Amino acid sequence: MASISIRNLVKNYAGFTVIPDLSLEIADHEFVVFVGPSGCGKSTLLRIIAGLEPISGGDIFIGDMRVNNVPASRRNIAMVFQDYALYPHMTVFDNMAFALELRRVPRSEIEARVRRAAAMLHIEPFLERKPKALSGGQRQRVAMGRAIVRDPQVFLFDEPLSNLDAKLRGQVRAEIKTLSQELRTTMVFVTHDQIEAMTMADRIVVLQAGVIQQVGTPDEVYATPANQFVAGFIGSPTMNFFNVERSGERVVFAGSDRPVPLGEAAATRVAQSGKAVLGVRPEHFAVAPDESAGIPIDVSLVEPLGSDTLIHFEVAGQPAIARVDPDVRPVRGNRIALRPVPAKVHLFDGESGQLLS
Repeated sequence: MASISIRNLVKNYAGFTVIPDLSLEIADHEFVVFVGPSGCGKSTLLRIIAGLEPISGGDIFIGDMRVNNVPASRRNIAMVFQDYALYPHMTVFDNMAFALELRRVPRSEIEARVRRAAAMLHIEPFLERKPKALSGGQRQRVAMGRAIVRDPQVFLFDEPLSNLDAKLRGQVRAEIKTLSQELRTTMVFVTHDQIEAMTMADRIVVLQAGVIQQVGTPDEVYATPANQFVAGFIGSPTMNFFNVERSGERVVFAGSDRPVPLGEAAATRVAQSGKAVLGVRPEHFAVAPDESAGIPIDVSLVEPLGSDTLIHFEVAGQPAIARVDPDVRPVRGNRIALRPVPAKVHLFDGESGQLLS
C-alpha cells in the first residue's frame, strides 16, 4: 500500500499548459475522487500518476519512490478503464489471470487469486464465459477483477461507470466503495459525475482548467464550497445563484428593488463586497406562510418526483429551482412565497467568486 505525493506538477501539450502548478497529497488507504467538467485535466492527472503521460515539471512520489521517469509497468499500480479493455478471445478466468501469467506467478497462486477476486465481485459463475456473453456490468467487474488480482499499491479508475445504465451505475458504484473498504488500498477515481464523487469519496478534489478549486470531504465540499464554481458543480439540482447588492439599508436583488431576506451579518458582508452573489441550494428553500415572510415568486413549472417536488421560478429575471415537501403541489401560475434557510445560504464575491461567508 502507498501514499501519493504530487508536488508542483506542470503539464504542457505543444506549448499549451494543461496543468499549471498542482500539488496534492493522497494518504495511504485513502479513496480520492477527481471531479470536474470535461477538459478540466482530471483524466490527464490520472494518466500522469499511472505513468502513461510524461510530465513537464514537478515531482510525483508513490510511497517513498520518486516515479517521474519510472515506466507504468514498474509503478505497481492497476488501472480500470471506461471501455473495459478485455481480450475478446479469452475467457473471464484467462482475462483476469493474464497479467499474472506474464509475471510467471505459480499456477496455484494464480488460481487462488482469481477465485478470490471473482468471489469478491460475484462473477464466479462466469469464469468460463467470454466477454461477449457478459452484460456491461459484468464486464466492468471482470476489468476490476483483473486489477485486483495484481495486488497493486494503488488502484486508478478512469470513469469506469460511464458506459453503464443508471441502475447498474448505482450498483457498481456501491460495489467499488465496498471493495475499497475491504481491500484498504489507495484508490483514485476520475469522474465528471458529482453524485459518484459525493457517494464514494473519502475526499473530493474539484478541478477546473488544471487548477484545484477545493479539496475536502464530501460534506465539507457540499456545505462550505470554496467558490462559486465548486458550489455550482456539486449538488443536484445545481445551486441557485442570485446577483444581490446593497441599496440603502437593505439588500436587494440586482436590477430591482425586491428585498433579499438576509440577516444583518450577511447584509454587512454584501456591503463590504459591493456586489455579491447569493447562493441557495434548491433543498434550502422553505415555503413561507405569506409574502411578507419570504420572496414572492410566480411558479413557472412543477416537477413532482414522489419523494419531493421541484418548483421552477424566476427572481429579477434569474431562473431558480426549489426542492420542497412532496405535499406542496402548486400549479403553473400560482404565486407563493419562498424563504432561504438563513443558516444554509452562501455569499460569494461578485468579482472573484470566492466564498464570503
